[in-house]
Amino acid sequence: KHHAKYVNTLNALVAGTSLENQSLEKIIKATHKSKPGIFNNAAQAWNHSFYWKCMTPKGGGMPNENKHSKLLCDKINASFGSYDNFRKEFAEAANTAFGSGWAWLVSDAKGNLSVRKTIGADNPMVSSGKCCIPILTCDVWEHAYYLDYANLRPSYVDTFLDKLVNWEFVAENLERAVDSGKNWS
Repeated sequence: KHHAKYVNTLNALVAGTSLENQSLEKIIKATHKSKPGIFNNAAQAWNHSFYWKCMTPKGGGMPNENKHSKLLCDKINASFGSYDNFRKEFAEAANTAFGSGWAWLVSDAKGNLSVRKTIGADNPMVSSGKCCIPILTCDVWEHAYYLDYANLRPSYVDTFLDKLVNWEFVAENLERAVDSGKNWS
C-alpha cells in the first residue's frame, strides 16, 4: 500500500510537467533540494522498488564468491576487513537510524564500499555529499517490520541480513557501479 501510494502520488505531481517522462533517478536528482513533495514520492518509490529486489527467499548470510561474485566478496573484505565487520556496521546503521529511514551499502566509482543510513525518503544518490551508487538497502520504517517484529527492529535486521539479502542482485549492482565508474571524472 505504501509503495503504490508513492507511485500514484508521484504520477499525479509530475503529470504535464517536464519531469513526466523522466526516470526516477533523474527526478530524484532534479528535485532533491527544490521540490520536496515530488522528491519524497519519487525517492520513496525508487527506494521501495530497490528494496524489494534486495530480498530473495533463502538469501542472506555471507555471500559466496562461487555462487555470487568474487568481486563482491573481495570488495566487502577490502572495504570492511571481513563480512562480519560489514554485517556489524550495516546492522548498526539500520538499528540506529532515528525514526524512519534506510540502511544502505553503497559503492563509489572504484567499487569501494561503505555503509550509510538515511532518514525519511533520502537516498545516497543525492544525500551523501559525494557520488555513490546504492547496491543494497534495508527499509527500517516501522511499516516494514512492525506486524512481524513489533518494536524489535534488531530482530528484523538480523532476519534481513541472515535470511533475505539477494546477494546476486547486490553483486550485479556492484558490477554496474564499477562499470559506470569508468566514465566518472
